[in-house]
Amino acid sequence: MDDKDALDISSPKRVKLGVAVGVLALQVVVVLGLIRAFAPDFAAQAVESVMSTFSVTVTTPPPPKPPEPKVADKPAGASGAEGKKAVPREARAPEPKIPIAKAPAPKASSSGSADTSGAKDRGTGTGAGGPGTGTGSGAGGSGQGAGGGIAERPSVRSGEINDSRDFPVPPGGRQTRFGKSVTVTFTVTTDGRARDCSVARSSVDADTTARVCPLVLQRIRFNPARRADGTPVETRYGYRVDFTAR
Repeated sequence: MDDKDALDISSPKRVKLGVAVGVLALQVVVVLGLIRAFAPDFAAQAVESVMSTFSVTVTTPPPPKPPEPKVADKPAGASGAEGKKAVPREARAPEPKIPIAKAPAPKASSSGSADTSGAKDRGTGTGAGGPGTGTGSGAGGSGQGAGGGIAERPSVRSGEINDSRDFPVPPGGRQTRFGKSVTVTFTVTTDGRARDCSVARSSVDADTTARVCPLVLQRIRFNPARRADGTPVETRYGYRVDFTAR
């Protein structure tokens, strides 16, 4: 058999096969139509099953991480009220400590028994009372007298003893010698100073009595005794100190 006969024999088979495929396809379409009409859920599942079988997975890279939000700086708060201006304290160098001697406070007079307290005993001032103790001869006497005796007696020129603080306080207080006195005698020299002082009489305590002569020799200055012609001469003289209350 040649090629032409072979072609002719196979052609009817091909026609039959094509018809069979067409019929089968038509049947499938009819079946699908019936299923869709009477069982839509089943049709959907069948379609989903067929579709899922042909699906592909497409991998997509993960989206980039969003940038971290930038933390905004907090706005600065309002400034507070201006503080008080500080005034620096003036710096001073420490003052050097200089020892200062404190003068003793004056003691008030009282009637106590301390040496520096009590009332002021005021003396009678100058000279003892009564005639002096000088021994000049009388002027113009009879006999062999020298004549020309002292014409002017001594007198106090300066100085005084009138402060009770110059004397120690006796036992019992200064009031115990009020109304009493001390009389001393001494020689007044031609230059007006006293010397050779001694106590003639005293009615006060021994300590007070002993202070009178030193005070006279130290403080009192005299006008010397003089003859009629003005010549200064030494002579004995008496001085009395009376102690009284003010």
